Amino acid sequence: MTSKTRVLFVCTANAARSQFAEALLRHIDSEHFEAFSAGTAPGGIDPRTLAELQHLGISTEGLHSKSVDEFAGERFDFVITLCDKAALECHALPGAGEVLAWHFEDPVVSTKPDAFRHAAQEIAERIKMFVLVKTKR
Repeated sequence: MTSKTRVLFVCTANAARSQFAEALLRHIDSEHFEAFSAGTAPGGIDPRTLAELQHLGISTEGLHSKSVDEFAGERFDFVITLCDKAALECHALPGAGEVLAWHFEDPVVSTKPDAFRHAAQEIAERIKMFVLVKTKR
C-alpha cells in the first residue's frame, strides 16, 4: 500500500480559500490525498466559509485557522498557494516537494454577489483537475 499524497494549501488569513481547498480535497479524494491548510497570517475562519461548505454538504469537521509555522518540519508532496501574497512568502517553505501557485480572488473582501459560492466552485474545479492529473497511473 502506498502512502497518501500530502497537500498543504496556503493563503494569507486561512479564513476562506485554503479552508475551502482543504475541505474540498478531503471530500473529493481522501483515498489518495491528505489535505491540510494554513495561513501566513491566520486570523480565524470566516463564518461564510463554513456556511458555504455546509450548504454544499461538505464536512467542516476539524477545520480551524492555523499558521504555516504549525507545520514546520513536516514534509508535503505539494504546497499549493491560493493567493499571490502567500506565493511570495512560501516559495521556499522547508519540507515542500512541488510548490504550485494558484490564485483565487479573496471572497472575504470581495464586493461581488455570491463571492463565497463562486470561490468554492472555482477551487473545486481546480482541485478536481489536480486530482485527475495527479492520480493518473
